[in-house]
Amino acid sequence: MLHHVEIYVSNLDVSRAFWTSLLAQVGYEESDRWNDGFTLASKHDAYLTFVQVAERHAHRAYHRGGVGLNHLAFRVEDRETVDRLRDFCRENNVPCLYDDRYPFANGGSDYYALFIEDPDRIKVEFVAAPKTD
Repeated sequence: MLHHVEIYVSNLDVSRAFWTSLLAQVGYEESDRWNDGFTLASKHDAYLTFVQVAERHAHRAYHRGGVGLNHLAFRVEDRETVDRLRDFCRENNVPCLYDDRYPFANGGSDYYALFIEDPDRIKVEFVAAPKTD
């Protein structure tokens, strides 16, 4: 079981504003904060820690197509939550990826998801739990 993920960011203040407001929509709260970082936690999931990248490493640009993290995916309760997140992102000028194929960018009608980018261009996915009949 995953315990936590730690992500280095280029601008801690910008990332804190982005991630705190976004993940509050799905039940995450700031559980810790210090000069160079913060942690967001949910009572049900692993937690995420964000840390200001050290100056000596800041020149190394992130790209999700290279070696390393491609994206973070969060399962949310239902399709309505995905739609609400999309509305939140659009209202806050968060780049929505594959918007022309929303909500079925992965193909097929069973995978209902929103894909966005964080301030460092890390892809973030919110996928609805499968419908139960």
